Amino acid sequence: MVTEEDVRRLALTLPETTEKTMYGTPAFYVRGKWFARIREEGDVLVLPVPAEEEKAGLIAAEPAKFFTTPHYDGHAIVLARFGAVDAEEMRELLTEAWRLRAPKRLAAEFGDRA
Repeated sequence: MVTEEDVRRLALTLPETTEKTMYGTPAFYVRGKWFARIREEGDVLVLPVPAEEEKAGLIAAEPAKFFTTPHYDGHAIVLARFGAVDAEEMRELLTEAWRLRAPKRLAAEFGDRA
């Protein structure tokens, strides 16, 4: 199980990541674009995914880990429960979300180092 501090630590290891608040909760940005936000509950992370089909696939395959709410219907955004995700999977989720929002050149440079 990951904690808010684990999410913060993992997110801030990604290049050019900053933390600011969004809707009163911690959120992580790469060059001004958000890529993860901790929801009000404090144990759920909001993450963009490449497509709504991927979101649906994650939720169908692992509903204990991933879910959505009506607010996110029609958006390629999935919610992940901290208690159902280990640190390595959280690192992968954050990195994928970061890659979606990072400028192409920065993402490519990071890919060369990873």
